[in-house]
Amino acid sequence: MTTRVSVRPKLLLWALDRSATTPELLRKKLPKLPSWLSGELSPTLKQLEDFAKATNTPIGYLFLPEPPTEDVPIPDFRTVAPEYRDRPSPDLLDTIYAMQQRQAWLREERLEFGAGPFDFVGSAGLKDNPDAVGQEMRRAVGFEEGWAAKVRTWQEAVSELRRTIENLGVMAVINGVVGNNTHRKLDVREFRGFALCDSYAPLIFVNGADAKSAQMFTLAHELAHIWLGQKGEGLSGFEFLTPAGGDVESFCDRAAAEFLIPERELRARWGEVCHSSKPFEVIARMFKVSPIVAGRRAMDLRLVDREAFFEFYDVYTKHERVRMKGKGGGDFYKNQNTRVGELFAIHVMRAALEGRLGFKEAYDLTGLRGGAFQEYGRRLGFNLP
Repeated sequence: MTTRVSVRPKLLLWALDRSATTPELLRKKLPKLPSWLSGELSPTLKQLEDFAKATNTPIGYLFLPEPPTEDVPIPDFRTVAPEYRDRPSPDLLDTIYAMQQRQAWLREERLEFGAGPFDFVGSAGLKDNPDAVGQEMRRAVGFEEGWAAKVRTWQEAVSELRRTIENLGVMAVINGVVGNNTHRKLDVREFRGFALCDSYAPLIFVNGADAKSAQMFTLAHELAHIWLGQKGEGLSGFEFLTPAGGDVESFCDRAAAEFLIPERELRARWGEVCHSSKPFEVIARMFKVSPIVAGRRAMDLRLVDREAFFEFYDVYTKHERVRMKGKGGGDFYKNQNTRVGELFAIHVMRAALEGRLGFKEAYDLTGLRGGAFQEYGRRLGFNLP
């Protein structure tokens, strides 16, 4: 006799809505779903597990008497459209939870070995000059004037910035999917990044589904959140790199702009580029940022008027949407350098090798399983069993 489990149809409907899935999309996998939704039939436990997996829903939620209210577990500074703000997606929530788990583990690891706190975390306040904070951030990562012009490509610039941030002790993760699941792509319209502030294990996450030039800005923007500390911890999302509203986001916006395009450098170069047919693109190549960031910076410094910037903005963003379609892929193990991050991976692998951490927990923390964990470890110089 087949044993079936009691589940309220409204929980199933909630899970479908939460994951932006319809019964029609699951028809092939779960042909009996309509009868579950109508209450005519109950699923077996295996079928319910399949439903939970298909909708990215923790199965325990489906046994609750009422659908739970899910809030973003960190402060929300986003200025995105209501459909992306009112209810966080399972992809966003699972990403935040995974990063919080990594942060908690690394914090305990560092405390166990007697490491001290990082003094730059929370070293700034909203009453400080954000331009001065941006300059301090540059000094901290060791960027000299003109560094970006010496880097050939966007990818190299993003990699160099991420590497220097990790050298400070900040976990810097860039990922466009949930873990390594390429079927669960993160939506840049929902969020661009977030910062988890902790004096012992600060973490930055950047949505890797964004353009490389946009990732540069988000990395710098989230680093400014780390400089603000707990008062700056939170989720960032702003349409086409133009944050608006809220003291924290405005502060981080200005600090990031000075970090990436110092006012003194831009003013010194403006005479060379202002007569170009595409001045914002020229600046963008010099500083390895998005032309939108370049144009916004020029407007904020009153090098161009608002009308000129927004005329460019409207045209460029339409083309940007087209260019971003269909991008993705790459070498799996090279992707782990950004999806896991060398800083975190090295700590985990060293703990696993020394027997202080079980391999199952190591797999869970990194999102890598079996042979993939060992192979990535070998590429980082660890001879894992």
